[in-house]
Amino acid sequence: MATLHNAPPAGVGAWLFGVLERILARRADLVLGVSGDLVERSRARGARRVGRALVPAPAAPPAERSPDQVRAELGVGPERPLLVTVARLAEQKGLPLLLDAARVWARRTPPPLVAVAGEGPLRGRLAARIAAEQLPVRLLGRRDDVPCLLAAADVFVLASVWEGQPLVVQEALRAGTPVVATDVGGVAELVGDAAVLVPPGDAAALAEGVARVLDDAALAARMRLRSRAAAAVLPQPGADCDQVVGYYTELVDRGACR
Repeated sequence: MATLHNAPPAGVGAWLFGVLERILARRADLVLGVSGDLVERSRARGARRVGRALVPAPAAPPAERSPDQVRAELGVGPERPLLVTVARLAEQKGLPLLLDAARVWARRTPPPLVAVAGEGPLRGRLAARIAAEQLPVRLLGRRDDVPCLLAAADVFVLASVWEGQPLVVQEALRAGTPVVATDVGGVAELVGDAAVLVPPGDAAALAEGVARVLDDAALAARMRLRSRAAAAVLPQPGADCDQVVGYYTELVDRGACR
């Protein structure tokens, strides 16, 4: 049994990856993918049996601070919107696109604060651009209070190039936070009608999607309700282990493991 967790690479390694992928798909008794596109890709590569892998987010710890306390620590008053992104500062997460959208949000009054939690190899490049363009973006670095940040946010923003079943989107749904995200990988399957989805690579669409939520209090309230409803049907912690054990048991019982 094999599980695919990431989209195929681009560039010089793509051909070799494709060859190995076909070998794996045809020899494995079962191939799981963390998103529907990976499942369909495995099927097209000749997998005999495919399925969706569960990737539940861990249980949220008790909140240590209230949303008002978090916003005060960030210097965000009650009238200023707070947009939160939680991501590794890497190419997959689409952070240059987020900064493109931040240029648009900077023209709003008051301009939202875009708080980005996470570390990674792009930090220096992102910080230089934020400073050069005077963007309303703050790189918070590594944080251990993500649930508190999400609960304090007016909108959670995901600008990724690709995602499977992103844990942070599940955490945002559990926090009841409106979600605006790029429609990539397994995001749509995860959020259903609980999020505003925009095309990947389209900064104008991302900026407009967030603006819709900020400018329409009724929409924001509906999205909070939809987030909590979507969270109620998410797989719970431990469901992934139960799923894998169940698949292995089935394969052994059928005599598929050789």
